[in-house]
Amino acid sequence: AVCSMGNSTSRLYSVLTKTLSSGAVSQHQDCLEQLDSAPLDPIDPKDLLEECQIVLQKRPPRFQRNFVNLKKNTASNHRPIRVMQWNILAQALGEGKDNFVQCPMEALKWEERKCLILEEILAYKPDILCLQEVDHYFDTFEPLLSRLGYQCTFFPKPWSPCLDVEHNNGPDGCAMFFLKERFELISSANIRLTAMKLKTNQVAIAQTLKCHETGRLFCIAVTHLKARTGWERFRSAQGCDLLQNLKNITQGAKIPLIVCGDFNAEPTEEVYREFSNSSLNLNSAYKLLSPDGQTEPPYTTWKIRPSGECRHTLDYIWYSQHALNVNSALGLLTEEQIGPNRLPSFNYPSDHLSLVCDFSFNQDPDRLL
Repeated sequence: AVCSMGNSTSRLYSVLTKTLSSGAVSQHQDCLEQLDSAPLDPIDPKDLLEECQIVLQKRPPRFQRNFVNLKKNTASNHRPIRVMQWNILAQALGEGKDNFVQCPMEALKWEERKCLILEEILAYKPDILCLQEVDHYFDTFEPLLSRLGYQCTFFPKPWSPCLDVEHNNGPDGCAMFFLKERFELISSANIRLTAMKLKTNQVAIAQTLKCHETGRLFCIAVTHLKARTGWERFRSAQGCDLLQNLKNITQGAKIPLIVCGDFNAEPTEEVYREFSNSSLNLNSAYKLLSPDGQTEPPYTTWKIRPSGECRHTLDYIWYSQHALNVNSALGLLTEEQIGPNRLPSFNYPSDHLSLVCDFSFNQDPDRLL
């Protein structure tokens, strides 16, 4: 059913209910080869959203989140570029290792959780989508998003913890998607991050794109740094390595840059200061939601594990503040919306909140840093 996806609603339903669910990707190599060799028909996003909502009809409605207008009085003569950052929670980890004690296992069923993820993406219609903890790339995200007009890239972790979980769907990693009608790919780099001169298990993707409408180049990067307390110096070293790679790719900030990621680091950590003080002149977009424009949100992840409740700010969208403007940013869920059992839940598919920003190019591209 997956290999012969067509345009009809019934076939779309088949895509959602019968995507390769739990077996290793190698078991479905024939189907994947067919996916690679034959371009599939485009999907109308409205049809896909409708099918997601049919699958989710017994679940509570999606939370309402509003965009906050941050645009200054500078006029822009081009459509904004919408960027979405999200750690979607690897299916193998959600069901196997993460142990969300207040989240019913029923809420984590992939058949429905994938529709919640897709519904969130379809609702905000990003031009560029940056995801972490993707372990259903080949059977879900690449087949569907490519048919929505996205160019898709995936870089798995070398030693993904998902592989330690029985009935896993392969390794998790970072994934990037951009709309081909809006951008042309100029260059792409898969980066395995280094710390203390050692290759690590964390990765990044960096792509230089050309905006069709303006002719402007910019670089978009996605990453996921090492988790857990006690690894602060390690994350700092990974951040330094990523920044050095990005300096090379952007020719020392001549090309504007957007970096999306789950940094697994609070704003008090050294890696955050490295990005704030980098010669790339980066700012964190979500700081602009605060009254003073200098304070990160109180949380981007909120969960309950056996060790207790964890509320942290770990996810960021960094941008070249000399070359790009943040027109708007999607507000976060309130504590009341999240509820006492925290995330994930029947309402929301991940333990991390999605971040979405609209960017425009500065109208004076030759302005000094």
